Amino acid sequence: MPDRLEAAPVLTRITDYAHHYARLAPDREAVVCGARRLTYAQLSAEVEKCARALLAAGVGKGDRVAMLALPSPEFFVVFLAATGIGAIWLGLSPRYHIDEYRYLVGDASPKVIFSLATFEGRDYRVDLATLRREYPGVETLVAVDESIEGAISYADFLNSGERISSARYLEAAAAVDRLDPALIVYTSGSTGKPKGAMLSHYGLCFGNAIQGREFGVDVPRAVCPFPINHVACVGDTCCTTLIRGGTLIFMARFDPVEVANVIERERVNLWIGVPTMFILAADQPGFFQRDLTCLQTIVWGGAAMPRDQILRFQQIGARLVTLYGLTESTSDMTFTTPDADLEVLADSVGRPAPEYPCRIVTAEGRECGVGEPGEIQFKGEFNMLGYYNKPEATRDAFTADGWLRSGDIGYWRADGNITLVGRMSEMFKSGGFNVYPREIEDVIVAHPAVALAAVIGVPDPLYQEVGEAYVLATPGVSVTADELAAYCKERLANYKVPKRFFVRNELPMLPVGKIDKPLLKRQAIAALSSDTDAKGAR
Repeated sequence: MPDRLEAAPVLTRITDYAHHYARLAPDREAVVCGARRLTYAQLSAEVEKCARALLAAGVGKGDRVAMLALPSPEFFVVFLAATGIGAIWLGLSPRYHIDEYRYLVGDASPKVIFSLATFEGRDYRVDLATLRREYPGVETLVAVDESIEGAISYADFLNSGERISSARYLEAAAAVDRLDPALIVYTSGSTGKPKGAMLSHYGLCFGNAIQGREFGVDVPRAVCPFPINHVACVGDTCCTTLIRGGTLIFMARFDPVEVANVIERERVNLWIGVPTMFILAADQPGFFQRDLTCLQTIVWGGAAMPRDQILRFQQIGARLVTLYGLTESTSDMTFTTPDADLEVLADSVGRPAPEYPCRIVTAEGRECGVGEPGEIQFKGEFNMLGYYNKPEATRDAFTADGWLRSGDIGYWRADGNITLVGRMSEMFKSGGFNVYPREIEDVIVAHPAVALAAVIGVPDPLYQEVGEAYVLATPGVSVTADELAAYCKERLANYKVPKRFFVRNELPMLPVGKIDKPLLKRQAIAALSSDTDAKGAR
């Protein structure tokens, strides 16, 4: 395996790669999902068929197309079809609850929603009926698996595009510019309300072409267990693999037992994940006795990997890569090099690729020297176009001279790598997912027995960080931690639900009347350390 590959060509639209490889390698597998397999020729044909159907449904350039589904061939086809005619695609997580769907559908105003009906015992039909009733702008609902009242089946929807001529389809595709938005990925800011980062075709094509080169796998066979609303799914795994003409192996969700079976059976050579995934997989009996020799590169991001876990994975013999980026930068920006040792892999996020202007600056805008912490910033057309419907937030995300503010603090090392120090906001990452305390606090405070609430992130050996909620009950009313946990589980995706709830008689307060969260966090971490020390002494 060469240390450095050439980057794949940067085409105009992300969809162009499906058709490009249909010509170059028509019989190569593009998508695998269980027993289902699509070659590039089949993928290209399905994408065109779906694009025609979207045109027949009245979808035009700039319209939004939403999808509530699992990582699957249907997801990838719809994503490529919608973006290929200039529509803007967005994913909806099956983990979300109705209020989360309300917010996203209300903000993005999709014209079409593709949706599964059930998953793991949950029926989405009631939620979908609510969304259709409350948001009449949703003109078409497409059922991708079981039937849904008021929805057209996926097969019938595809067939509905037969009346669209080739000329009209090609005209729609040709009208898509490289800097047009391709998808919206919702992320949250300090307000806790999700913001839709608009990512362009150029950002997806250029950024993931560079990323594929940095991964060092010529023709990837990549496993993808990420949810489709996450940039790690759509961009880091799917687009990076597509751009190199590789094969995507979809998993409905991450399963630490099944992932080894998939790697072994499908001869996966590129495995991208967050540290939690790798730790859970490695802890399965016999994991390192499996035939994992097919793996060429293992990539993690979203959090640091513990040193002992890096040592475990080094025995596989694959190249290990850690990296750093954010949703708003479209792809990852920094990467460790093939010669990275344990210290670099554990304590840094690598260095920016040569194509990515990067600076670290103080609050006053002065560039930092080696070892001096500051905010990491990037500049280039690959960055997001802005936040959908949020011009003020977009302005705040960039400096006056066009640098994207990451909100993350880091410093340059003497070796040219970057070490992350912390986050400028209170946001914490749990299992690779961004968690925003304000959003959770708003839910908890809505409970009738709660007067005040504060959520903080604390260290966790498996998930890197987990939430702890501190609650002040309404006078004269009692509430238990279990009740609050159940309340949150009904209203939030599970990774947002705090791991521990504490109902207190009082909370530390600042003079201005706000909860003193920094003090609360220091106390919580000290308590965790004391508990760990006590366990170690036993």
